[in-house]
Amino acid sequence: MPDLLVNNKRYTVKAILFDKDGTLLEFVRLWGYWSESVHRHFAKQLPQPAQIAPLAELWGTVHDEDGHVCDYSINGPLAMGSTGDLLAILAWQGYRQGLSWGESMRLARECKERAYQDMDQTRPAYPIPGLIPFLEQCRDHGMFMGIVTADETEEAIKHMEWMGIRSYFPVIIGNDQVERGKPYPDMVVKACTQLGLKPREVAVIGDTSGDIRMGKSAGVSVTIGIVSKEDSSDRIQILEEAEAVISSYAQLKVEASRHE
Repeated sequence: MPDLLVNNKRYTVKAILFDKDGTLLEFVRLWGYWSESVHRHFAKQLPQPAQIAPLAELWGTVHDEDGHVCDYSINGPLAMGSTGDLLAILAWQGYRQGLSWGESMRLARECKERAYQDMDQTRPAYPIPGLIPFLEQCRDHGMFMGIVTADETEEAIKHMEWMGIRSYFPVIIGNDQVERGKPYPDMVVKACTQLGLKPREVAVIGDTSGDIRMGKSAGVSVTIGIVSKEDSSDRIQILEEAEAVISSYAQLKVEASRHE
């Protein structure tokens, strides 16, 4: 069993379970693009397009001077909600303008698919700096790896393929595979079952409190929060429940266990 070194502290684990967005790939470049696309398509379908609430108010996004998503609230719907949650928030805007709930949800789902089509053309998925060398290190030392994400499984697989790193992850568990999403332990438990491991034999790495609480509720060996150097103190405080917090994959290392 290899050892995972986190800021020079050693944990003996057999696998690492990663959150996807903000942990494996750059969240804003992918989901900022998608969010703008969904909102734009949906607004065009409303009786009064100009009266739809801004994306920042609906999904907790932050926008630059040109109106593009440049950040997000780590506690907001975009960061922590499922796709279904986001579409329901959007559909409420149609319902407020006189559409039936069923019609508004239908439009929201159609706009989601249009946004995915837009994204398929541009493929705006980029790995977190330093990620791929760390994945190589894990593979070289026999560390199993999996993904536990609030996204849908099919989309998660697609994003890994876009970045060319699908082969590192034999197990990918999306929100659609469990009854309860983060912060409940269900995704970790399911991933461990598929890997043939116990939760105490794995580590969880994520960038939100939901990731950390999920790992803790499942009883994993260690929870690791990842933040960027640009993250605000409020965002960093969200991860205080984690056993360790890193700002770069350079702070992680995998070695042969001292017990072997």
